[in-house]
Amino acid sequence: MNRIKEVLEQKGIKQTWLAEKLGKSYNTVNAYAQNRQQPRLEVLYQIAEILDVDIKELLISNTNKK
Repeated sequence: MNRIKEVLEQKGIKQTWLAEKLGKSYNTVNAYAQNRQQPRLEVLYQIAEILDVDIKELLISNTNKK
């Protein structure tokens, strides 16, 4: 699963809210969450800041941490 999508679900945050905070369209954020498009590094930093997570949380799968 995509880490952006995972973090949004864990925090109970909607993609529409994130899109508004980023100043991006819902379709763009949805493409990030569905792995159809990768955000630029600057945008990834913004997403991490908005979601209050370390950027590593968005880059590294936690499937091995179970």
